Amino acid sequence: MNRQQLSARLINAAATRTATTPLTDEYPDLDVATAYEIQDEVIAARTSAGAVVVGAKLGLTSAAKQQQMNVSEPLYGILTDDMLIDTGANLVCDRFIQPRCEPEVAFLMAEDLQGSGVSAARVLAATALVFPAIDVLDSRFAGYSFTLPDVVADNSSCAGFILGGQGVDPRGFDLRTVGCVFEKNGKLVATAAGAAVMGHPAASVAWLVRKLASRGQGLSAGQVVLSGSMTEAIAVAPGDTVSARIDRLGTVEVGCI
Repeated sequence: MNRQQLSARLINAAATRTATTPLTDEYPDLDVATAYEIQDEVIAARTSAGAVVVGAKLGLTSAAKQQQMNVSEPLYGILTDDMLIDTGANLVCDRFIQPRCEPEVAFLMAEDLQGSGVSAARVLAATALVFPAIDVLDSRFAGYSFTLPDVVADNSSCAGFILGGQGVDPRGFDLRTVGCVFEKNGKLVATAAGAAVMGHPAASVAWLVRKLASRGQGLSAGQVVLSGSMTEAIAVAPGDTVSARIDRLGTVEVGCI
């Protein structure tokens, strides 16, 4: 197994917008630890080309998703500046293979955060603001068909993200109880509460910090963390508009072209 060759396969799939087959089809013994090393190679290639790491995103943060994938913990991917879709900009679908969107609570870090003992309370103390966000997914595997190591290697399907609202201090209310209304083209897709994300979105970020610590890494002040989806992801195509309205945080919306 050559990590560089496997990462190059994923990078090429994204660049050519051509889905590939799961890595585990060829390498069934691929484990999660090695998959994160392949993810590292993917990110190194992006930064070598000029992208800048601006944060991270979490996936599989709900008990239902973990049970579906037969795993006992979430996963994470790395966000780079070229993934940001600014407020008012469109999601350009032909940049991706099979884009999907999901609503999340995003944390903007006020200070560096690292260590194996970080708790949700410590995350909240280190957070400048939280925002309503839309996470744009794009699996490089056809039909989103993959195992856990595959999706980890594929940078957890990271593709884009949009931040909405003005940003609020998360210490003035309970993020577990904030409600989310997720809509596509003005029609209700799903409702959820912050507790859908590991019981509390800050607990999800705390897990990320502890996981990063196990790999000698951490979060930096100014970085953004997407804490995990509050609902299922939905496919989008040109002409669609998706929005997420989250209590106390505001609304985020993006049009697709």
